Amino acid sequence: MHSKPGTALTVRNAVIFDGSSPDLMEGSILFKDGIIAEVGNVAPQGEVLDVAGKTVVPGLIDAHFHAYAVGLGGFEVEKGPLSYAALVGAKRLESALRRGFTTVRDVAGGDAGLSRAVKSGLFRSPRYYFTGPALSQTGGHGDPRSADLDLCFSHGHMCAVVDGVDELRRAVRDRFRTGSHAIKIMTSGGVVSLTDPIRVPQYSGEEIRAVVEEANRRGSYVAAHAYSPEAIVHSVENGVRSIEHGNLLDRETAFLMAERGSYLVPTLATYDAMNRRGAGLGLNPVSQAKNAEVLDAGKSAIELALRAGVTVGFGTDLMGDLEDEQLAGVRLQTEVAGVLETLKSMTSVNAALLQDGAIGRISAGAAGDALILDGNPFEDPAVLWDEARPRTVIQAGRVVR
Repeated sequence: MHSKPGTALTVRNAVIFDGSSPDLMEGSILFKDGIIAEVGNVAPQGEVLDVAGKTVVPGLIDAHFHAYAVGLGGFEVEKGPLSYAALVGAKRLESALRRGFTTVRDVAGGDAGLSRAVKSGLFRSPRYYFTGPALSQTGGHGDPRSADLDLCFSHGHMCAVVDGVDELRRAVRDRFRTGSHAIKIMTSGGVVSLTDPIRVPQYSGEEIRAVVEEANRRGSYVAAHAYSPEAIVHSVENGVRSIEHGNLLDRETAFLMAERGSYLVPTLATYDAMNRRGAGLGLNPVSQAKNAEVLDAGKSAIELALRAGVTVGFGTDLMGDLEDEQLAGVRLQTEVAGVLETLKSMTSVNAALLQDGAIGRISAGAAGDALILDGNPFEDPAVLWDEARPRTVIQAGRVVR
């Protein structure tokens, strides 16, 4: 990820989307020492790429990624060998980078070891933000036990069961001790969990507030898995900043989110992929039925959120073999939000969510991350997701694909 001092790359004859403006620029971009040094009428330095006819956008950001999701949930994911999960995670990260995602936020999983491997350059990876195992109440979305299993489960690679204010404070503090970027909690039922109705809010208000208080004191924030209006209101009113999924969002709740400044991170890719491929991959029938409940509502939630003024990011939430559907998520979100809003969601919006002003933009001083597309996405949106079309990925000022 690091560039050697003095290394330079010039991308010339580019059409440039800067991460926020609908007005595309024409010119060159100079990458130097891992950052963007100049944009515009630039004298070429170092290696020169002529990209006439192509469009350059900031490196994409997936704000709902799971490195350790070796399967579709349950004990296979949570209690299998961590060594295997880490090796699978490295491959998943490499694949995401090849698609143009130069940054990911792992919300439910990841740890200091995987993060250290990324920073050490042991394999090619997006910039890696992780929350550590998500926090779940007993019988909540992060509890993989079915109702007829009489065994203990305290934690796994992606989720931990933690109940009560004091225990939650301790868990949050330990996550920050070990390098977590933010905290993930489960505040509603979910698709892959077997004993919790989708709509019912999880955790008490007192428990959520304790987690939020600890995160805020560290200058960080809390992301919550939540589907229903009841669960979203419960989360937002108790200080949660980032609502993950939000498929069953209604109009009133959308206005509350906008009023409180909460983000929505939709994950359309996973429901579409599970609907088409889940049964063949062994997805539990209970989970198949739950997925059907939220499948069609995801796009409506984005429409409601945008109309209400909610800041909408982008995520994928893909588990197991479904990880190759990442770019399908781009297509699905573009179908409902349009090219400009989706590009912003994947760049400048997600950068603000991650509290990193260096990524998600093409301007002088920004991180040297970019994606060169085979055409203009505003004229030909398929260049964003069609893997048959050539794409060039630049990270920290170097071509990595």
